[in-house]
Amino acid sequence: MSKGWKARAGIVVLPLLLGTTALHAQGSGTADPMKWPAAHSPSAITSPKTERAIDLLIKKMTLEQKVGQVIQGDISAMTPDDLQRYPLGSILAGGNSGPYGDERADAAKWLKLVQEYRAASRKAGAGIPILFGVDAVHGHSNVPGATIFPHNIGLGASHDPDLIRRIGEATAEEIAATGIEWTFAPTLAVPQDLRWGRAYEGYSSDPKVIAEYSSVMVEALQGRLGAVQELPANKVAASAKHFLADGGTAGGKDQGDAQISEEELVRVHGAGYAPAINAGALTVMASFSSWNGVKNHGNRSLLTDVLKKRMGFEGLVVGDWNGHGQIPGCTPTDCATAINAGLDLYMAPDSWKALFDNTLRQARDGTISRARLDDAVRRNLRVKFKLGLMGAKPVERGNPAMLGADKHLEVAREAVAKSLVLLKNEGSVLPIRPGANVLVTGPGADSMAMQAGGWTITWQGTDTSPADFPKGRTIGRAIVEAVTEVGGKAEIAAAPGADKPDIAVVVFGEQPYAEFQGDLPNQMFQPLSGELELIKSLKDRGVPVVAVFLSGRPMFVGKAMNLADAFVAAWQPGSQGQGVADVLVAGRDGKPKRDFAGTLSFDWPQDARAPMVDPLFKVGHGLSYVKPAKLGPVNEDPRVEVGPALSETTYIRAGKVIDPWRLGLDSVVTMRAVDVSAQEDGRQFTWAGKGAFALDGPPIDVQRQVNGGFVLRIDWRLDTRGTGPVTASFGGVALDVSALLPAAGQTGMMRIPLTCFAAHGAKIAAIGQPLRLGADKGLIVSIRNAGIEGVGEAIACPPLAK
Repeated sequence: MSKGWKARAGIVVLPLLLGTTALHAQGSGTADPMKWPAAHSPSAITSPKTERAIDLLIKKMTLEQKVGQVIQGDISAMTPDDLQRYPLGSILAGGNSGPYGDERADAAKWLKLVQEYRAASRKAGAGIPILFGVDAVHGHSNVPGATIFPHNIGLGASHDPDLIRRIGEATAEEIAATGIEWTFAPTLAVPQDLRWGRAYEGYSSDPKVIAEYSSVMVEALQGRLGAVQELPANKVAASAKHFLADGGTAGGKDQGDAQISEEELVRVHGAGYAPAINAGALTVMASFSSWNGVKNHGNRSLLTDVLKKRMGFEGLVVGDWNGHGQIPGCTPTDCATAINAGLDLYMAPDSWKALFDNTLRQARDGTISRARLDDAVRRNLRVKFKLGLMGAKPVERGNPAMLGADKHLEVAREAVAKSLVLLKNEGSVLPIRPGANVLVTGPGADSMAMQAGGWTITWQGTDTSPADFPKGRTIGRAIVEAVTEVGGKAEIAAAPGADKPDIAVVVFGEQPYAEFQGDLPNQMFQPLSGELELIKSLKDRGVPVVAVFLSGRPMFVGKAMNLADAFVAAWQPGSQGQGVADVLVAGRDGKPKRDFAGTLSFDWPQDARAPMVDPLFKVGHGLSYVKPAKLGPVNEDPRVEVGPALSETTYIRAGKVIDPWRLGLDSVVTMRAVDVSAQEDGRQFTWAGKGAFALDGPPIDVQRQVNGGFVLRIDWRLDTRGTGPVTASFGGVALDVSALLPAAGQTGMMRIPLTCFAAHGAKIAAIGQPLRLGADKGLIVSIRNAGIEGVGEAIACPPLAK
């Protein structure tokens, strides 16, 4: 992002400049192992029996089979048949990947796919079964019908290790129900800057909480490792991630640089790893981020000298999504540096085929030593042996009936209730008394997407609906049920009707997001749906208001907090909204089923400045019914210039160009508002001759998105075909998209991988023109949306424009 944009958006530039200076003051990014705590994986992982079996296997394996064991592909970019030619050791299902291209596949279909890959791998090469991994980060969250627990930020607010244990056990059972045996969890990040879009994946800013939770979650997912025993069929491998300091980057920038001392790296960001290793974590995932300028995927001092030697980690180190490609001198398809630094398994979702060929060449010519390759293979095989995948009678996972089991739903409901933090309750408006007339309103009242957040069914979680969770409840529906049960009247509505309610519950907050999309320039919550006006209008009518705030982080909400009579931080609670109703609604005796038990695991800001200068509430704060307290007026001044956030990924939404992007038209191109799927939700472009329209703005760096499998997407309708070719340009590279146009009169979606533009020289580190559409006389198209997004499938490139 350009300096000019930073100044315009109100970001405080000084700390960023100081951070750059700190880069030189803090060191070179080379760790001293003796500054780190000693730890060691349990001997059960390296039992003599297992090591002897691995020795025999390695002696029999060809070089091709060994190379295959250290590469992981995504189900969106391969099939089981590919394993006959490329004997990969591992498969993953990324956030947008589903069996056979179906993101809404049920548990049985997931199990079928896993079994197909397993069978194919046993027939290939050395007959070593694949290891199947998935991002089950708050329950088995890729699968409809699964139990979705609160995101980690909410679990941190509960301060309940026993609850963490039961959540881990339930999650493991549901993952295993689909035949999968490995989750990329728990996240042991210690977020220090709430601008980071993945802050909600961290339990707390306090490293002591991370250290306490890490061993509990690892043991819950895997069970206690016995000396020889394999993990049972209801247990899965854990992955401590992301190593290291992803929560400590300068400015809270995702995949950024932690410009900190080694002492801080150890004390804060390393706090969860020794307990996780001692508890038997079978895998550790490397972070996209850097430490003092050195990418973690290529930092031998951290991956080998610290993690494997000093901390005694005997399992496998897996990379993150093409993260090896971010190492200087590397690409997603060519990176010996990563394995030589200590990576044992490349996560190469869509780059696996060329990476296999290049890694094989490097193993043959000695760029990768046979000893290092054999060690990486050994570590992969150790995990497979411990999971019971090897041998004549492998452990069989797969019991679809356990997905969304009632006992798991009850744990999730309890977790929701325990995660809520009460920040205000003036006049004791809570709990809602029996017999009350209640209005439940706001954009989050009946939105499963908002309460579940990112990493739910799809990567960004934006299109989650109640249909994805047949046993779930939105917060609004749960409150309506609870109020009705105790003789009251309640409805979900946009505004009160003629009958004035006794109390209104306004549910609002952040829309879903995951990495890439979640980073913010400051800590300001910017309403999108008139939430403040709604609260004010209710107050003007004399209706007491309970604000239920859904977010992935504490945010500056001074006006909303002053307007509301009660304010509840509900985080992203997941599928069981009944947990909110259990705390907010009293029973027939006037007492709630549960009191507020949650307390803040992160400081809450009193303005939008970042890093936080002076918290409004500190870690550990939280009111309850038995411990009330008065809250006077809070600050409403954000104390920063609040402008629209730079949209790196959305350029046109519902026909409107999103700030700061600006539309430019050649003289032969005209534009007008039209209806595509709703009133004036599109812009129609008409060509009277050869020309183009273009979107321009401040240069953005999309290197992460290119490595992350993003595409340029346009949702449009073809009104008239016109003459001549149609071209789409990104960063100055034009591709011929004539064959991608919808049929005349039809709507459609065009998606072009960003790698297609990068391959022809697009300057992806500074894209100032993310879209230019060129055509000749007669073309008429109506565009509804345009932007870039992550996808879960391989898409071919259109040809370069002539």
